[in-house]
Amino acid sequence: MSDTLIVSERGQITLPSSIRKKYGIKGGSALILEELNNELRLKPAAVVEMDIYTDNRIAEWDEADQLADQERARIIQKLEQ
Repeated sequence: MSDTLIVSERGQITLPSSIRKKYGIKGGSALILEELNNELRLKPAAVVEMDIYTDNRIAEWDEADQLADQERARIIQKLEQ
C-alpha cells in the first residue's frame, strides 16, 4: 500500500484513518520511526513501565524470602510424597 502524506509547517503528518484503524493507532499512541536503506518506516510501539532496582535492594528481598530450615524441610517432605 502506498499513500502520499503532506508534512505540515510544524513537521506533522496525518495518518489515514484506515491505517490507524488497521493498526489500532489512536491519539497519543507511540510509534517507532525507523530509517533503513533510505526509507522511513513507522511501526506501532508498546510503552512499558520499568522499575530498576539496585543490587542491594535485590539482596534485601532475597534475604527476606529465605525459608526457615523447618519450613524448607516441610516443603521437601510434601514434594516427596
